[in-house]
Amino acid sequence: MLPPRCHLPAKGAVESCYGAPVTLSVVVLALNEESQIADAVRSASAPGVEVIVVDGGSTDATRERAVAVGARIVDLERSNAGRARQMAAGYCESRGETIVFLHADTRLPVGFDAAIADAMSNEAVVGGAFGFRFDQRSAALRFVEFGVRLRVALFGVPYGDQALFVRRSVLERIGGVPQAPIMEDVDLVRSMRRHGRLALLPQPVVTSARRYVGRGVFRTMFRNWIAVAGYLLGIDRARLARWYRQ
Repeated sequence: MLPPRCHLPAKGAVESCYGAPVTLSVVVLALNEESQIADAVRSASAPGVEVIVVDGGSTDATRERAVAVGARIVDLERSNAGRARQMAAGYCESRGETIVFLHADTRLPVGFDAAIADAMSNEAVVGGAFGFRFDQRSAALRFVEFGVRLRVALFGVPYGDQALFVRRSVLERIGGVPQAPIMEDVDLVRSMRRHGRLALLPQPVVTSARRYVGRGVFRTMFRNWIAVAGYLLGIDRARLARWYRQ
């Protein structure tokens, strides 16, 4: 089991294992993403930024392609993976004062590092997220994008596909990344909000529409709504995860 918290430096730039100063860590969560991983890593590459790919047991060329574009790899066995464990492993390996959690099929916007630095210059801000946009355009996908904007505007709750970022000191205070088989991103956001304000940045990340298009946009959206309803109703998280992944 992964440790609940990591005793690493909490303030200022620190030296990475390569000797370069690190102020921001991007943790990329990957599983069989050989077609996506290189672009995700490139989008996260910037001066003073370390990029760590946490691989959840890929059987394709994900790891090799990530290394080829400059990422550091953390391997988890598939039986011991899942996004929450990947996030915890990446956090424990990271060295930046701020950690960004990025899905492997998502691209950070140009200037993401400056936008985060500007947001985090306000000490009341504990973390935040970006806007959301698909890499394909259609009326149905625009409807999903509108739903994301509405959720964030009304409830202030971004999800993991919006590239959540958080201060290391805050993760230390909450005991690390909350561990759950599903909705770990919502748990993390709720924990963060107990310690300060979220910065909801207007710049959008761009995420692949493949899962929506492949399964059907409205079918996928409906499944997501049911999962959220189950979470709010307190349905056993392991049971909910098994249903969602069918």
